Order: sequence, then C-alpha cells, then structure tokens
Amino acid sequence: MPRRPTSPGHRTCLELCSGAGGQALGLEQAGFSHHMLIEVDSDACRTIQINRPNWNVVRADVRSDGYALALAAPRPWLIAAGVPCPPFSLAGQQLGADDARDLFPSVLSLISDIRPRAALIENVKGLLQTKFSTYRAEILHKLAALGYTAEWRLLYARDFGVPQLRPRAVLVALEPQTFVNFRWPTGYYPAANSALVGNVLRDSMASRGWEHADSWAAQAQRIAPTLCGGSTKHGGPDLGPSRARQAWAEIGVNGSSVADQPPSPGDPLPVKLTVAQLALLQGFPPDWEFAGRKTSAYRQVGNAFPPPVARAVGRAIADALDQTDDDGRSDSPHTGIKGDAAAGMTRLPSPFTKPGSIAHTGTE
Repeated sequence: MPRRPTSPGHRTCLELCSGAGGQALGLEQAGFSHHMLIEVDSDACRTIQINRPNWNVVRADVRSDGYALALAAPRPWLIAAGVPCPPFSLAGQQLGADDARDLFPSVLSLISDIRPRAALIENVKGLLQTKFSTYRAEILHKLAALGYTAEWRLLYARDFGVPQLRPRAVLVALEPQTFVNFRWPTGYYPAANSALVGNVLRDSMASRGWEHADSWAAQAQRIAPTLCGGSTKHGGPDLGPSRARQAWAEIGVNGSSVADQPPSPGDPLPVKLTVAQLALLQGFPPDWEFAGRKTSAYRQVGNAFPPPVARAVGRAIADALDQTDDDGRSDSPHTGIKGDAAAGMTRLPSPFTKPGSIAHTGTE
C-alpha cells in the first residue's frame, strides 16, 4: 500500500484499544494529537468522550470494523495500542497466541498497512517471561521486515511519579533513522522521592470529615500494590488476589471491594477505596471522570496505562522524531514543532545496555 502523507503541522496519533484513555491522555500531554481512538467497550468510549468531547472516539473491534476505519484515516505519525492483557497476565492462563483476546496480530497488520513513523504498544510484565520469548521475537522480526527497529523495555510506573510499582512491558518501534535518536525515559523519581499512597490520597480521605485521615495517611507512606483490573470474565470489583489484598491491608485498606464514597466520621479501619481514589493511584488527574457502573469503572482504572508513564514514553518518541527531522533524515515533512522530551529525562548512551532492555532488532 502506498504511504499516505503525514498530516502537516502536528504530531498525529491513531490509538487502538484505548480503554479509559490513560495512554491517550499521556500522549496528549507529550504533544500528540489524536485523530481517532478505537475501543470496543461502550463505557470506556463514554469515559473518553466525557473527558475529551472533541476527540474522535469510535466504538469498534480492531479485528473487524475498526480495521476499515483505521485504514480510512490519514497516515498518523504514531500508532499506539494497549492490547488486552489476559493472554499474558500472571493471574490468567497465559495462553498467549492461543488466546482469542490476543490482538497483537491485528495491531501488526494495521502497522503494516498504515506504516506510521512510530508504534507504541504496552502490556503486562508477564509478556516478558521466558515462555513468551519466541512470541516476542516473532513480533520484532515482523516489525523489522516492515522496516522498523523495535525494542522491548520493562518500565515501572513508580519511577514516573505513580504510587504503584506497576511494571509494564513496553514496545517502541521506529524507522531506523529515527530509532538511533531514541532514548528510553529512565524515570524522574528516585525511590526516596516517589509518590506515596498516603500523600496522594490524604485530601480525599479527609474530604467528608473522616477523623482518621491524617493518621491513616501517615502510616500509608509507601507504594501501593499493582492495581489489577481483570477482564470481563472477572467478577465484582476487588483489589486483586489474596496476596495483593494482604498488602493493601498492611496500609489500612480493605481490598475486598470498592467503596462508593470516601470515609465519613465514625468509619473504622481498614477503609475501602473509591474508584476516584484508585484513579489517583493510577496517575489520572482528579477531574478525570469514569462512565458506567462501579465494576466497569474500576476495570477501566485497573487496566489503564498510567498517564505519566505514557507521557514520558511519548515525549521520548516525539523527541526522536523531531531530532530526525532536524537532521534532515526523515521522509516526512518537518513540522516545526519541538518536543520537550529532554526536560527532566536522563539520556542513555548507545548501544542500549541499561538493565531492563529485553530485546532489540532492526534494519540498521
């Protein structure tokens, strides 16, 4: 398929499996403009429309009708996707390519047909296990055959100001002349300065006059367990398996269910968290609203890519694209828009040898 021209004047993005918009919000903050977001869940679509009425949100299945819609759009600079996690999640059966929910093939097909300048795909840490090494290598080889250099990296949300450990497998693919300018973000927050649960939730806990807000916040000065949104096959809203709920209990949180509102005077410990509070722990801004009933809203929060992490990776991609354009090595027109990825980030020298790099292949 012939390459369609990149829309001039701004960095454009096509987002697949958008969920509640965590990745999209972070990429917006990194300077990308979304010309289409495709998501199959109706509540998640409404969540994005509530918060960003001007975004073009399409409820569609990436494997069928969403494919035709994406092909009809102008060629974007970036294709971003948060493909479903259950095929690789440690909490599931880990069927990988044999799981009907595996959308990596669909995303790769769209990359092949649309040929963006960059691709960003995130998933759970389980994808980086040895049992999936062949699967990951096949993805890298397919991208290399399409003319991209790609690399997997394990990123921790904790390192980007999110009060969770939350390890995520992140794949970035770029045209070779751009990848040489790409540097993974290394995080801005040393462990001692990380955002902590008590600090993030103290004001919310006190919002209805709960007398234990200060003492609770003081003993909750730690990183939260990783939120687990689960799948549509999962039951009601809870904060994960028994081990995670035990970790929550150690910071005064009852993880067996999700509350409808913050605690009020007289409420005992341990306290339950609301969807809005959990969203704060996921790195969403306080004014981000979630559509649907409580279980659906919690699932949207728990499955989201934390916006601060998406922002950092998006800035790094944008910086590499801008540097390539400045060097005059790109086949896309220079937009004149400069990225701010260098602000607050530490660059890594080539070759990429920092621990956490999973694999690297390309056409250089």
